[in-house]
Amino acid sequence: MTVRVSLPRRAAAELIGTAGLLVVVIGSGIQAAALSRDSGVALVANSAASAIGLGLIITLFGPLSGAHLNPVVTLASWWGRRSGGEGVGGGEALVYTAAQTAGAVGGAVLAEVMFGRVPGTFATQVRAGGHLLVGEVVATAGLVLVIQGLGRIGRPKLIPAAVAAYIAAAIWFTSSGSFANPAGTVGRAFSDSFTGIAPQSLPGFVAAQLVGGVVGLALAGLLYGNPRQGVSDGAAGPVPMSAVAESIRTGEAHEPIGPDATTVAHKETRVVHSRLARFDAKRAIRPVDY
Repeated sequence: MTVRVSLPRRAAAELIGTAGLLVVVIGSGIQAAALSRDSGVALVANSAASAIGLGLIITLFGPLSGAHLNPVVTLASWWGRRSGGEGVGGGEALVYTAAQTAGAVGGAVLAEVMFGRVPGTFATQVRAGGHLLVGEVVATAGLVLVIQGLGRIGRPKLIPAAVAAYIAAAIWFTSSGSFANPAGTVGRAFSDSFTGIAPQSLPGFVAAQLVGGVVGLALAGLLYGNPRQGVSDGAAGPVPMSAVAESIRTGEAHEPIGPDATTVAHKETRVVHSRLARFDAKRAIRPVDY
């Protein structure tokens, strides 16, 4: 659950969080390439560090801004609000996106400086080909589906670990290496390193990521319903008490809704009392430990 904080503080959290993410991704890539000439070993090190860092950053900044760290995630949140759920408004989405992009560039430059490299040098690694764009669509769609799916089934606390695990896997199973983040992709263009991407490859990657975001939202809607509706078959776990039953449990008054509210209240009262009686009975016959 996000703490109610001002927009400037949330924007600062997005900027710092995205900068931290790029420092982890690029820095671990530079270090891995320097320590091993084996690209497979370097990728193992880079993917592990990126996943761990991402999970920690989401955990740290999530309560402040939601830790989107990604314009596609922000756009998905904005769409969720338009669909009747929770999320950011249009103006907030623009501020978030600007902060994420600035943070990504700043994080890339910081990583370059930290390893004694010339900051601001553009990447020369061209990532072209339709198969790579398909990989970015898949990577981004999966990321959005993980976040939206867990949110809609009432499991938001699992998002940091789930997103970290997904990214670690997607770096390996997608042809593109799972950039899956327009701001991060722009930032990585400022590092001519193991994880960099040449500026001429940016338009295709960013476009594919936006398409992937739309696909991910569509899949989330198909599988879990819209944000306001959610799932209806109990797959998310125990069904919560109704408002009437909750008022009985807490002793708070509740205004009846509809002509049958009194009947419903009586039935739920009997259910609650029956459960309490069974609990008391079990406690009464529990063996005494000496």
